[in-house]
Amino acid sequence: MMMDVAAKRTDFTWETYARELGHNLHRARMAKDLSQERVAHLAGLAGYTYQKFEKGESRPGTPMNPRLNTLIALSQVLEVPLVDLLPDFHPEVLEGQH
Repeated sequence: MMMDVAAKRTDFTWETYARELGHNLHRARMAKDLSQERVAHLAGLAGYTYQKFEKGESRPGTPMNPRLNTLIALSQVLEVPLVDLLPDFHPEVLEGQH
């Protein structure tokens, strides 16, 4: 019997979640054969902001935390359901959560 990816996961941090979200954005963009600049422009973002998103950051050393409307805009530009951009696990966001 195969375990799902989330069941095997041990790192549920926001940093890991943001990094995986960035990887998902990158994969979706590559599948559409779009440049980072084009995606940023179509989604109403600065090019630098989108570049950082693909790295999972908002500023160097700070995990990204995009607004919901930004995520929806990106899903529309990339023509993928929002749920396909989100990592397959829920990060620990509440203090003391295990």
